[in-house]
Amino acid sequence: MNANTPTATRRDRYAIIGLGLVGCALSYDALVQMALAAHIRPPLTYLFPIVIDGFIAYGVRALLVLRTAPVRPRLYGWTLFIAATTASIWANCRHAINLNQPGTTTLRLDDTTVAILSAIAPLALAGATHLHILINRHSHPPAASPSIPAEPAGPSPTGQPTPPTRPAPAETNRPRRPGRRADASIPHLATTIAAAHPHTDHITRAMARTAIEAAGLSAGNQRIKEALHHLHTTRPTSGN
Repeated sequence: MNANTPTATRRDRYAIIGLGLVGCALSYDALVQMALAAHIRPPLTYLFPIVIDGFIAYGVRALLVLRTAPVRPRLYGWTLFIAATTASIWANCRHAINLNQPGTTTLRLDDTTVAILSAIAPLALAGATHLHILINRHSHPPAASPSIPAEPAGPSPTGQPTPPTRPAPAETNRPRRPGRRADASIPHLATTIAAAHPHTDHITRAMARTAIEAAGLSAGNQRIKEALHHLHTTRPTSGN
């Protein structure tokens, strides 16, 4: 990153949040009065600005969530965001224009304006429900598909078609006998047998196998035979 590139600081974030709160407060005052003029009960008038300006605030979040979605869901999110912004601007303007009339102290609205304001709540309910479905449908990452080996682009140099490459089968986890090694040399096997039977002249193949397995080694009959032969040729026979 270039050292001269400006970066957002904590002050920038506080300034943005402050400007948003100020704009929300001023719009809230006008929209509450519009709700009273539209004959919404006073205890519920605070919900009217939340429906309109809240849709604007969350619309930005929805656009970010749907940024990788197909065109139609993103277009729907933009439509809701623009509609909520337009409704808020229109309601604020109507509030100012009506109160700006000479001799007007109480906000009064015509039938068309009251009808439009009354239709905002059910439209917001329908839009929020549909937007929730779209976010749940398009915000999850796609599941990883299993890799498929690529087919050969053309025939082999011999002119015969090359059979498709098949993936190697997974290694089967076969149980193994613990502690066994098959890489011991013949002298090592002979030494192991001699250590197990130091005073025995005649060592059978079964005795040798027992000594080898007790040492954690493994050997076939031929290797045991060679180890016994090596042992007999290198160890002198003890006399009685």
